[in-house]
Amino acid sequence: MFTLAHLSDPHLPMPQARVGQLLGKRVTGYVNWWRNRADLHRPEALAGLVADIKTQKPDHIALTGDLVNISLPDEFARASAWLSEFGKPEDITVIPGNHDVYVATKWGEGLGLWGAYMAGDGKPPAADFAIFPTVRRRGPVALVGLNSGVPKPPLFATGTLGEQQIAETEKLLAELGREGLCRVVLIHHPPLTTEKHFKRLTDAAAFQAMIRRVGCEIVLHGHNHRSEVAQIAGPIGSIPVVGVTSASAAPGSKYGRARYHLLGIEREGAGWRIAVDIRALKADGSGCEPDGRIVFRSDATVRMVA
Repeated sequence: MFTLAHLSDPHLPMPQARVGQLLGKRVTGYVNWWRNRADLHRPEALAGLVADIKTQKPDHIALTGDLVNISLPDEFARASAWLSEFGKPEDITVIPGNHDVYVATKWGEGLGLWGAYMAGDGKPPAADFAIFPTVRRRGPVALVGLNSGVPKPPLFATGTLGEQQIAETEKLLAELGREGLCRVVLIHHPPLTTEKHFKRLTDAAAFQAMIRRVGCEIVLHGHNHRSEVAQIAGPIGSIPVVGVTSASAAPGSKYGRARYHLLGIEREGAGWRIAVDIRALKADGSGCEPDGRIVFRSDATVRMVA
């Protein structure tokens, strides 16, 4: 069995910013953090969750974005150091979230600091957004990383993939399907057409149309800061779409306690069995405990959720 840990939205602590850095959209985000969000995302909660992941020793880790908050240079540097402590680039796959592209930044001073964690197999550290979609093959699993993060106006947290990325993803998923791999799509924004207008993936309908044509085995996302399950149509049945709670959510916050998901992926007949174990931060912060399980099964003719 292949095990994959999925976490998202760690929202690492915000450093103090200089006045000159707080221009445009950053002003509202900075004020909102210190007024409303600093107590929702706690570094000690994230530390407890990360410690539990290391104890579980998954085969790979997927992190679906929002490491930072308003894309300050110091935030990217701190996140880079945190990633280095967490694990090696070959063991952790990172994709951007909307807060990681809160405003346009120079690549080398921003996301480029995590370039090795975003690069596909056999590729140098990511040099720009053109690397997406990315592919990492790990055992029977193909991790397909997408970027839905695009700088947006103030008060908007929407995401966009774009026609080219969706077209390239379709080709990759078709090829990986022919190879018989379990295709795990990583995206920050939930690719659903029912999301709130100011938080939605703007081209969710186009993404879903692509999935209906070529399929995948599961879609993992963050963004909403809660563990949730939905479905979208695939070529032979429903595809599970699974979101995870913020990895730094404070106990008692509106998001509930911090969680991550531990996926056990294995062959079953002509298809796959994917068991999602939800692990939630303990009340005392000393690691995590089981908080539910969902099992997805598929084969060549039917896909169902149990």
